Amino acid sequence: MSEPTLSALATLFTLTGRAALVTGGARGIGAAITARFAEAGADVALLDSDGEAAQATAQAIATRTGRRVMAMVADVADLPSLRATIEAAATLYGRLDICVANAGIYPFAAALAVDEAIWDRTQDVTLKGAFFTSQAAARQMMTHGQGGRILMIGSTSSTRPSGNLAHYDAAKAGVRMLARSLALEWARYGITVNVIAPGEIDTPGTRANAVDIVQADGATLVDMHDPAFLARIPMGRLGTADDVARAAVFLVSDAASYITGATLSVDGGILLT
Repeated sequence: MSEPTLSALATLFTLTGRAALVTGGARGIGAAITARFAEAGADVALLDSDGEAAQATAQAIATRTGRRVMAMVADVADLPSLRATIEAAATLYGRLDICVANAGIYPFAAALAVDEAIWDRTQDVTLKGAFFTSQAAARQMMTHGQGGRILMIGSTSSTRPSGNLAHYDAAKAGVRMLARSLALEWARYGITVNVIAPGEIDTPGTRANAVDIVQADGATLVDMHDPAFLARIPMGRLGTADDVARAAVFLVSDAASYITGATLSVDGGILLT
């Protein structure tokens, strides 16, 4: 029996010829993932509710990488708009091979201060948005008939409570099980579904939240750059959006073709503490 032919390592990680969509792609982790996908050879549809920021990010990445990066505007909680936008992205590129459900919100509030509006909006964007983004993407992948990669951005908060984020922690726990359920259903179509669970990541959003005042009980948020906070992280530093993006390239590449239903923590070891 002859030995199986080995693919060159570089070909396992290339995304050349692939079409990808990233929600919440205008800033932070979403923008970093978009940039790394384009660098790896993919054409990317960058979907965000902030059209101006999406356009600026898409143009900058396209100029730097030479790939097609198109800004598309939609709120992932607005299902008709979301579905139409994902269909338009698949039509634009002739296919959809990769989808990253990254959009999410995390309004800090003590549990006693969470009202119905905060709860519903957090679930709508973070959990409901992840499901219907994945559903619409999977339909495009099934139509094309060559499988695909769906990646959800979860959080270490799905297993380790953050404090003053019960509504967000619950949504991210839902994302984790959602991915496992969809992985089981869609494996027969050649579609993998996985989760990246970032830990403490330094992004514009987390920097802004670091100085907010939590409602109701008057507690202040911990400054993530404080040495005492960093000491809680075994690797001694905050993560970067690019730390998450590099893991994303792996999970949507051919190098991860037999991985599905998994959660990869990108957290500097904080879940070990």
